[in-house]
Amino acid sequence: MSDLPPNPGTGLSRRRVLTASLASAGALLAGGALSGCGAALAADDTTVRLWDLFSGADGGLFNTMVDAGKPDMPGTRVDRTVLEWGSPYYTKLAMASAGGRGPDVAIAHMSRLAGYAPTGLLDPWDLDTLAEFGVGEDDFADAVWARTQYRNRTYAIPLDTHPFIVFYHPEPARKAGLLTAAGTLDMDAFSSPDRFLAAGRELAKASGKQGIAFGYVTDASQGWRLFYGLYKQTGGRFDLPEGGPAEVDEDRMAEVIAFMAKLVDGRTNPHRLDYPSAIAAFANRQTAMILSGEWELGTFRAADKNVDAAPFPTVFGTPAVYADSHSFVL
Repeated sequence: MSDLPPNPGTGLSRRRVLTASLASAGALLAGGALSGCGAALAADDTTVRLWDLFSGADGGLFNTMVDAGKPDMPGTRVDRTVLEWGSPYYTKLAMASAGGRGPDVAIAHMSRLAGYAPTGLLDPWDLDTLAEFGVGEDDFADAVWARTQYRNRTYAIPLDTHPFIVFYHPEPARKAGLLTAAGTLDMDAFSSPDRFLAAGRELAKASGKQGIAFGYVTDASQGWRLFYGLYKQTGGRFDLPEGGPAEVDEDRMAEVIAFMAKLVDGRTNPHRLDYPSAIAAFANRQTAMILSGEWELGTFRAADKNVDAAPFPTVFGTPAVYADSHSFVL
């Protein structure tokens, strides 16, 4: 996008920034993805300042990726700063970039590009230089790559994709008659709002405890993830025309919200759970199923190696699910 100013805080050559960040990206492509999601200027041009929001298991894996890339960038030091996940991270990133004191490379959710690329907080990637390091559009799913673009320029290099899915314990799911002969989740049993709710009741009976957990209290992100995926399943519009209000289908929104309210009414499923409580309830087998993100696979597998997962069921007719991606940005 030619009308955007360059990031005034970048003290390194573009080639050195690309070399350091793409070495990490190359390690990803060669070895797998994350499960999952420093303001001072560098003293010299041998240091690349990297900001991210990975902690715990994801943080350790990201460190491994950066270490794997070091042989491809001799003489360059990666100064990694880990900041608090969520709004605090993005507030600091925006303020630092606007003030010319941002990092050289950062990790950002691609859903954040709409607020960063148009305002000049990011620099676009040079696709020719990306190709020199063996990274190109063909390395990514079309739907993921399309979200890296703004005005026909590439502003993000995907690091992973993390969709909203369902996790379940096989034993109660089998007892409830919700597994196929092959042992996978029977998606037809969840293929309408009524069927989905009925399946939750059967899971509750089979487990002797609770059916489907969903941690959403005090966590707007969780509510949005579930709502947006279901809303897109209805075929509902969600357009954001420049300079105008959002264009949506209110009747379909109301239909989805009514279903979500029944899902957490407490009759057959846990209700009023916050995120940590829902994770704990499922990990401790207090509930047979949970609606959550694939990034929790490590958590659940640590508690029960037999836990299983499936794509989010098509409840409203059209296959769709909420998903986001961490990405490298300049």
